[in-house]
Amino acid sequence: MKFCVIMGSPRPAGNTAELLKPFMAMLKSNGAEVEYITLQGKDIRPCLGCFSCQHVEGEFGCVQNDGAGEIMDSIIKSDFIVLATPIYSWYCTAQMKALLDRHYGLNKFYGTARGSLWKGRKVAIIATHGYKAEYAAEPFETGIKRLCKHSGLEYTGMYSYRDKGNFADFKTEEAVKGAEEFALRLLSIGGK
Repeated sequence: MKFCVIMGSPRPAGNTAELLKPFMAMLKSNGAEVEYITLQGKDIRPCLGCFSCQHVEGEFGCVQNDGAGEIMDSIIKSDFIVLATPIYSWYCTAQMKALLDRHYGLNKFYGTARGSLWKGRKVAIIATHGYKAEYAAEPFETGIKRLCKHSGLEYTGMYSYRDKGNFADFKTEEAVKGAEEFALRLLSIGGK
C-alpha cells in the first residue's frame, strides 16, 4: 500500500511535522510505502481557471509548468492521500489550498477529455490547530469531504491535535499514541 503524505505547513520542522513523525514511522513499520512531500518552498501556482486540463486525456494536463504536476503524478500513483496541515483561519494553509485548487486536472468532467485520474483513492487529514478540533478543523474537513464526494474518493477520517502554545505538547504520549493509532486505522481501512 502506497501513502502520499502531503505536508502543507510553511514550517517544515513545526507542530504538524512533529505529529507526522510517529504517524509515518508506524506506517513504514507495518510495510507501507510512504512518499513524503513538503509544499514549503515548492512553486505551486494558483489555478488559472482556464480549463485547458479538461481537454487533455489520460494525464494531469495543466498548462502551468510548476511543481504541481509532479505532485499530481505522486497522487495518481498512490493508494492513500494524507493531507497534513496546520489550520489557519479555519482552513488549510495557502500552500495546501493552492495545490487542492489544481485538482481539476485529475477530474476530466468539464471538457472533451473524460474520466478521473484519481477516482477510488482514499483520503485522510492530519491537522494541528489552536482551538478545539470541532471548532477549528471542521470547515476544512467539510471541504475535503465534499471534494472526495465530487471526485469519487473515499474520505477515511481526520486525526488532529491542539496546539496549546507549547511545541513539547506534540511529543507527549497522548499525541504520539494518537498519531500511531490513526496510522493503524488507515492501514486497516486500506487492507479491506
